[in-house]
Amino acid sequence: MTLIGGFVAQRTGDRRHLVLGFAAGLMLGVVAFDLLPEALRQAPDEVHGVPQALLMFAVGFLTIHVVERAVAIHRGHEGEYAEHTHGHQHAHTHHAGRQGVGLTAALALVGHSVMDGFAIGAAFQAGTTVGTVVAIAVVAHDFADGFNTYTITRLYGNNRRRAVALLAADALAPVSGAAITLAFTIPGHLLGLYLGFFSGFLLYLATSDILPEAHSPHPSRSTLLCTVAGVGFMWLVIGLAS
Repeated sequence: MTLIGGFVAQRTGDRRHLVLGFAAGLMLGVVAFDLLPEALRQAPDEVHGVPQALLMFAVGFLTIHVVERAVAIHRGHEGEYAEHTHGHQHAHTHHAGRQGVGLTAALALVGHSVMDGFAIGAAFQAGTTVGTVVAIAVVAHDFADGFNTYTITRLYGNNRRRAVALLAADALAPVSGAAITLAFTIPGHLLGLYLGFFSGFLLYLATSDILPEAHSPHPSRSTLLCTVAGVGFMWLVIGLAS
């Protein structure tokens, strides 16, 4: 799915907003219907009146927010705005510096793809149902990952060969992350905390990254319907797997 996302990025069509909308719906569904309930079952103890799993949910959301802000993953809109407002001054920005920004952002996406794979392995330790729905959500999300990895790398002036190499690394990263979990078993309480953390991680990506990207070119009813369909599909999958 990561490679497919990169392939689509090279041939951007007028329908990708529908795919991204559906992917965001899948991610919202898995967080609401499976990850958070399982996290609360595994880590129900409270800290100052709040379950530990929900505290980790907030930590996960804020962590990816800080990381994205730090490495400018949120697309190139700010750079495009600066180019428009600063004119010739911005045009003389060092090309190597722009390439570095693109590489840093793409490598951050590769890093969090490793965590995606880790999440799949950890979720299967919690049970087949949890593992299955997390895998579906990660697969859906990896399409957007591949799309963004290729787009961001090229956006900041890197050549196609380098973009394809990073896309390949991003495709292998989840496999590496899942393989790591074969080496050890995560205690139930820690697993609940991790699932809570990953819930916040996924929710942020769905609401702050994928949905805005899906609606920015085409704020259409069809995109919204695809998101609702993704949530409904996840509800159906979890219900059948329970």
